[in-house]
Amino acid sequence: MDLLAQAARQEQFLTVVSREEAIERFRSAVPHAPLAAETIPLGEALGRVLAHDVASPIDVPPFDRALVDGFALCAGDTEGADEAQPRRLTLNREILACGVAPAVAVTPGTATPIATGGVVPRGADAVVMVEQTEFRADSLAIDLVRPARPGQFIGYAGSDMASGETVLRKGMLITAREIGMLAACGLAVIDAVRRPRVAVLSTGDELVAPGQPLKPGAIYDSNGLIVAATVTENGGSVWPLGIVRDDEIALDKALRTAITDSDLVVLSGGTSKGAGDVSHRILQRLGEPGILVHGVALKPGKPLCLAVAGKTPVVVLPGFPTSAMFTFHDIVVPLMRAMAGLPPREESTVTAVLPQRVFSERGRTEFVMAALAETEDGLRALPLPKGSGSVTAFSQADGFFAVPAARAGLEAGETVSVTRLGAGVRPPDLTLIGSHCVGLDQVIGRLAERGLRVRPIWVGSAGGLAALDRGECDLAAMHLLDAETGVYNRPFLAPGMALAEGWGRLQGIVFRPGHPLFEGRSPQIAVAAALAEPATVMVNRNTGSGTRALVDGLLKGARPSGFWNQPRSHNAVAAAVAQGRADWGVAIATVARAYGLGFLPLAHERYDFAYRAENRGRPALAAFLACLREPETHILLNEAGFLPAEAS
Repeated sequence: MDLLAQAARQEQFLTVVSREEAIERFRSAVPHAPLAAETIPLGEALGRVLAHDVASPIDVPPFDRALVDGFALCAGDTEGADEAQPRRLTLNREILACGVAPAVAVTPGTATPIATGGVVPRGADAVVMVEQTEFRADSLAIDLVRPARPGQFIGYAGSDMASGETVLRKGMLITAREIGMLAACGLAVIDAVRRPRVAVLSTGDELVAPGQPLKPGAIYDSNGLIVAATVTENGGSVWPLGIVRDDEIALDKALRTAITDSDLVVLSGGTSKGAGDVSHRILQRLGEPGILVHGVALKPGKPLCLAVAGKTPVVVLPGFPTSAMFTFHDIVVPLMRAMAGLPPREESTVTAVLPQRVFSERGRTEFVMAALAETEDGLRALPLPKGSGSVTAFSQADGFFAVPAARAGLEAGETVSVTRLGAGVRPPDLTLIGSHCVGLDQVIGRLAERGLRVRPIWVGSAGGLAALDRGECDLAAMHLLDAETGVYNRPFLAPGMALAEGWGRLQGIVFRPGHPLFEGRSPQIAVAAALAEPATVMVNRNTGSGTRALVDGLLKGARPSGFWNQPRSHNAVAAAVAQGRADWGVAIATVARAYGLGFLPLAHERYDFAYRAENRGRPALAAFLACLREPETHILLNEAGFLPAEAS
């Protein structure tokens, strides 16, 4: 009962402050400056930052060298040489290959064979190319048919880098180019800014390491690896400390270990006000100044906690992936890069138009993930489904835009500034919006092999058609049945739209095998029995999807338990039933088999693609349409359990 009371009461955030105030407190308490220098082998210097200026200890090249294969000679001996009156020079009995020190001086009337990079001998002031001479075997001499100028084809000592010259500056990022320069100077070690050692922990009883079996209610720890990768990307050295349970003693021990031997501690989870979150209590006793911020007026990211234990900054990120990544990139990455001596990340922004209204909450700056779509009227910023727990949001998004704290949302048609996620991010070749189907993975996979990027966004059939009508996508995926004609999809096309036939699939009721209300019954009798049993829970589909229309037909206006649970995909429906969170739902046969569920067939349906007819000739769209018709695609779809369009 005490635990129940604690969970119901919940410990509140200390004080929610603005993003600007949080950053100011963090910067005031933690120096955003490079760490001390360390000496490292040149072979390990790639990606590091120079701690000091570097001066060349030698001349580079360290001697006068030939820049071509040919002959070292005195330029004065070649004066007036031409085809009619060639100048003949006797060859010295020495060949100057690379690495050979000259033993014979060049005197007037003589020349010495020399290779590219060879040391120019005493007395020579020019090199001529072998192609500009004619060898005389009878006299061991060469004839020159054009004059040479003093200094021709000679690289003088120190002409590249002079001894004592500063060749690289403090703060420079070391790439392959800089390593080449340092090696040419003969340097085997350099002084680099020490990489910040970042301890990375995840906390939560629900977390399981990737690769381990999942128990009911558990999730894989994605934050730990995401944070670790981001640390490496931004110049840090990761100290992975794994998963710590929601146990105050264990977490206290782990944090004390982390702060003793790291420059920064990043803990994922344990910031919000649930009963299991204890990290903020531990931070209050780890050392002054303690907690700087616990609660920031950000969405996502409100539970962020910033602290300093002694001299070690400690950041406790929200547990949900999107919240964790936004706050980490926004507030922690600048500190890490400063510690590593790296410049701030270059942020690339583009302007785009919102095609729809975005609702928000006053009082908190909200960051909205967005996909960019090229249209005839310019870029559109398509808001992606919200949710701080979404792992895929970052992978699907091209960037994000902000809704100011003073506003309750943004209107359709407004222009927003989209910050791109990473360098080189570009809109996909095709944007597909509409209904979800696992069969589409086969088509997208084949196109990906050809270098074409397709971004699917699942909003349901009706939502996809509306997006196509607004010019926000290239294709709308749909399976809508017209009740009057009994025809799928085509009756719903607006003027100017065309339909590409996809494939057929079988929809039906999914349930756990052996369920007495469903096993061995017809769909209609099974649904009637389920509606008559109040304890039976369904899982619905999102409004606007073709499957939702099928469900509504079954329910005939009823609103049973679970009606408002409306996920966006067949997989989500099947997972809810398989895990016992629901007793029944409607999904396609392919997904039912994958989840080991019982299946009562309802209807064969068509899954097709609408597009603007005028865009048929665009290369990416043409490639998609061609891929649909290819025999190899049909084979893959058939193996996955889907039917040819004409058979459905």
